[in-house]
Amino acid sequence: MDTTPFSWNFFRPPLWHDWGEGFVRQTRCEGLPEPQWGLWNSTLAQELGLPEDPTQEAGAYFSGNGPQVPWCSAYAGHQFGQWAGLLGDGRAHTLGRIPAGNQEIQLKGAGMTPYSRRGDGRAVLRSSLREYLGSEAMAGLGIPTTRALALMTSPLPVRREMRETAAIVARVAPSFLRFGHVEHLAWHGFPAELKRLLDLLMAFHYPEARHQPNPVLSVLGEVVERTAHLMAAWQSVGFCHGVMNTDNMSLLGLTLDYGPFAFLDRFDPQFIGNHSDQEGRYAYDQQPWIGAWNCAVLGSALSALIDDEKGIQAVLGRYDTLFATSLLNRFRRKLGWQQALPGDPSLVDTLLSLLHQNRADFTRFFRFLSQDAVQAEPVRLEEEEEFQGPSPWTEWVRDYQERCVREEGSALARAQGMRATNPKYVLRTYLAELAIRQAQQGDFAMARNLESVLRTPCDEHPEFSAWALAPPDWAEALTLSCSS
Repeated sequence: MDTTPFSWNFFRPPLWHDWGEGFVRQTRCEGLPEPQWGLWNSTLAQELGLPEDPTQEAGAYFSGNGPQVPWCSAYAGHQFGQWAGLLGDGRAHTLGRIPAGNQEIQLKGAGMTPYSRRGDGRAVLRSSLREYLGSEAMAGLGIPTTRALALMTSPLPVRREMRETAAIVARVAPSFLRFGHVEHLAWHGFPAELKRLLDLLMAFHYPEARHQPNPVLSVLGEVVERTAHLMAAWQSVGFCHGVMNTDNMSLLGLTLDYGPFAFLDRFDPQFIGNHSDQEGRYAYDQQPWIGAWNCAVLGSALSALIDDEKGIQAVLGRYDTLFATSLLNRFRRKLGWQQALPGDPSLVDTLLSLLHQNRADFTRFFRFLSQDAVQAEPVRLEEEEEFQGPSPWTEWVRDYQERCVREEGSALARAQGMRATNPKYVLRTYLAELAIRQAQQGDFAMARNLESVLRTPCDEHPEFSAWALAPPDWAEALTLSCSS
């Protein structure tokens, strides 16, 4: 065990720590009784200047049992399209800011806060492990996200849909500020604090905006652009967030709050990752539109500081083009194309329709297409039984082959580039479930192996090739809810 000293003095207060009770309060963690280490992200720890190996003293901090008095912030938001009013960090405590990279560390599940409302402020092992692995999987795919640093467990019983045990995940981000923070300050009458929030964003995250004619409008434009690119990134890997409420949207364009998320298995544009979402508001094919809707809500909340309605609408109007261009470019890379040609959108749309009609596995299809032999002879797709269904591939394969001929470079080089883009592994729901079941018995071996594989998901990892196979039949019965 590493003996590197770990001290509360290492942390600095979050940048927003002194904004008054209208925005932030300090609250002690309740902590975990009999805490045990579950996972420690040694790679991320070293980047942050923390010990490579978990220490007993570090365990006290990340289980909520240290001497610190963390900070909790208030925010509001629209949940499933309806104004929900005051929300806030109901089970999140910000330990502080680490000098390395100016990163904040937050504990999720360390007990009640002033914003817990009727909740207990706890998180369970199941949801904590899913967030840990989910955020690290997205980081491995190169998609902007919060990160997971540590997972602490405890025998403390917690009641959700069933009796479970408590856990805390320590997560890291440059900032956890959300659309909902802006909404809270705008709609609950804190104009001075709202201006301070925008000043902070410009000083630390959007410095170029300060030099623009309308700095706040420029920040809105940056957030809109990052959100559009984030939605495109999600769509390109088949990621479904599950709860895209405005309080779960990052002002830095990060993937935030991993609850009932899922990666697509069989391609279904109407896939709903959250069984609580009965109307399908946050289905896979709705995510891009919801991203735009949430940005419009943010624009409305910022309107008092911008005072330029036409400017706001012009900025919001860029979203669709930004998203469409970003998504098309991502699919071009997935298909091995470096050039941008006029017929590309039609070829991509036809492909997605065929994937749906033939119920093809999203991740496996693109990885199959990335093989040397398939790029040399795309007609092999028509011979691969796994991807056959009611709709033949013949016409699309012909068009795809003709399109690839117009690219520079060999089929081998194209395949190599595609394998560096199309992951062999994603965090499928059933893999997370198996890791959870083992962890609930005290065995984190599969979780650690998943973390390692998902850190480089495009590599072969031959010893774990079974995790790249199509999911077993029983996986289709798995469901996720807001407590997941």
